Amino acid sequence: MRNLIRNLQSYWLADASFLTLLIMLLTAVFVLPIIMEHSGHGVRLFNILLLSVFFSGIFSTRSMGLIAVSAVLFGINLALRIIRFGENPYSYFVLENLIGIANTLVFIFINLRLLFRDQSVNAYRIVGAVNVYLLLALMGALTLEVIHAATGMSLGGNVELTGTDNDYAHFIYFSLASLTTVGYGDIYAVSPSARMLAVFLSTLGVMFPAIVIARMVGLASSPR
Repeated sequence: MRNLIRNLQSYWLADASFLTLLIMLLTAVFVLPIIMEHSGHGVRLFNILLLSVFFSGIFSTRSMGLIAVSAVLFGINLALRIIRFGENPYSYFVLENLIGIANTLVFIFINLRLLFRDQSVNAYRIVGAVNVYLLLALMGALTLEVIHAATGMSLGGNVELTGTDNDYAHFIYFSLASLTTVGYGDIYAVSPSARMLAVFLSTLGVMFPAIVIARMVGLASSPR
């Protein structure tokens, strides 16, 4: 067991793991919404993939504090989703997504630490920066789920929300549209909380690439 844990940690601490995480995030952000629209298995696939992303965060750092926080958040997340999908009347949807947001924030921090752990700048590090960007979009989608579940209002326009995981397809679309400052206008925020989130994501979408690119250029040009 120790060898397995050591091997997992060695892999997820290596630059090559950025590519694996990219494939997982691309699937979660761009592929799963399409599957969820056409298949009843899409919701379960989404939850399995989301938990897999969070699980990888446990092995993506050497910091015992971050490992402990990631493991605890993952364990709570897993337990809440098992309760929801189990044969019982209980569901803690808002709490589940709040824990998911916290897990995503911790994972973003872990990936930023990996991204800038030394002065190396290569293709894998660029992929790592893209991963953080996609994690921000995922965080936005989970936050919208919490807003809608708690207030009953989030998005309006050409969209029908059900208050279930199936809404993820609409939330990730709006989150990405806000983050990239595209703003097609077919879906828009209707509550103050959703509007502030949209503005926050748009601000992050502008600032994040500029800051990361500047940092990478600085690392690449600094003497070693």
